[in-house]
Amino acid sequence: MFAFHQIVWLFRGASVNRRIFRAAAWVAAAGILVKIVAMFKEFAVAGVYGRSDAMDAFLAAILIPNLLVNLIAESMNQALVPTLVRVREGEGHDRAQQLLSSSMLWICLLLVAASAGMALLARSFFPLIGSHFPAAKLDLSIRLFYALLPLVLITGIASNCTAVLNTLDRFALPALAPMLTPAAIIVGALLFGSRLGVWAMVYANLAGALLHAAVVAWMMDSHGYHFRLFWHGTTAAVREVAHQYWTLLLSGVVASGGLLVDQSMAAMLPSGSVSALAYANRFVSVVLTLVAGAVSTAVTPHFSRMIAYKDWAECRHTVRTWVRLTALVSAPIAVGLIAGAHLLIRATFQHGAFGPSDTAVVTPVLAMYALQIPFFVSSRVFYRFLVAMRRTDLILYCGMINLVLDIALNLILMHWFGVAGIALATSLWTVSTFFFLWYWTWRILPKSSPDEAAA
Repeated sequence: MFAFHQIVWLFRGASVNRRIFRAAAWVAAAGILVKIVAMFKEFAVAGVYGRSDAMDAFLAAILIPNLLVNLIAESMNQALVPTLVRVREGEGHDRAQQLLSSSMLWICLLLVAASAGMALLARSFFPLIGSHFPAAKLDLSIRLFYALLPLVLITGIASNCTAVLNTLDRFALPALAPMLTPAAIIVGALLFGSRLGVWAMVYANLAGALLHAAVVAWMMDSHGYHFRLFWHGTTAAVREVAHQYWTLLLSGVVASGGLLVDQSMAAMLPSGSVSALAYANRFVSVVLTLVAGAVSTAVTPHFSRMIAYKDWAECRHTVRTWVRLTALVSAPIAVGLIAGAHLLIRATFQHGAFGPSDTAVVTPVLAMYALQIPFFVSSRVFYRFLVAMRRTDLILYCGMINLVLDIALNLILMHWFGVAGIALATSLWTVSTFFFLWYWTWRILPKSSPDEAAA
């Protein structure tokens, strides 16, 4: 009853927040359907592969492609959306299309160049990722990595198209499209896993990603933005996006370095530790995607519009509303995951090659990961506001602090708690992120004018 009254109070008379709520609800509902399919995917993968060396090798191999997409494509989305909205509102759709075409050409070239660079360097950095992998397991990881590299370009294009659709208030169908990848993996693992081994996971990932990209590109075209790779010159808008992009990319490199640190340190622990991190994080990632992902997706275009029109009073109200609401929703979820971690792991993963000993290892990892949920979810509101304000330098400083904290906390906590200590370290630096972004959001948000205060 308390939560219901709080939600009613937060939205009373706030039309922008009602629109954000509807958008977030559509994204969350679509995300639930996607995660249901992903959950069945995890059942299939756990039953076929368990915590085997082949699964460890696959998870290490797909780490770099996922990181490249998150770094290059997601950084472009965050840099592009505020400027794309501002150009469309102020200069018209044609100018916005030109900015989009130039940005898409730029991002595709970067994705291809990054993939080629990683392919050349693979045999140099994979011994660091799998520092304690036997030679055969390490070689398998590298061969899987080469085969998975096309995911970088394909998934990057899909991510860019989805971000553009969100600026047009199209949320539900783009959020449903990622369902194609786990569906393809289920088919691949169950039908071809026994015959092709872990390579069935590779082919299924590629097929699902290609279908996903084709669907969202078609949707974007049908809503007035065309998928064109054409350079329209270095305009003021392009320079603005470039300036924000490189700062976001560097901050992403620093922040995502923590993932590499976690994987590398988990590889130093007993066999299966890398898989234990991945299995436990599946549940936490569901919450972060459904709540933090939905809210981040919904507030981004609205923050961009409010800042374009310098509506600081609405910005303040939106930030307060969504930080309170996300904390109100996510804190009980975190408590539930911590209390029910053992039952959840046993009910979902304990079958086939995944036995009771695996459940005992993964359970405390899930509990430690779950501690981060309310802090991470609420911090995304501050994060999106700062990006829309073009204060990406603050995001970079935050990532640098987190990387240092992650390394230091991993060294200390993995000695005491093993692989669960790595998960606890992640939760602790997430708390640090929340307070850093909270402080700077209120520091740079302009004060009320006399007219706004009177209103």
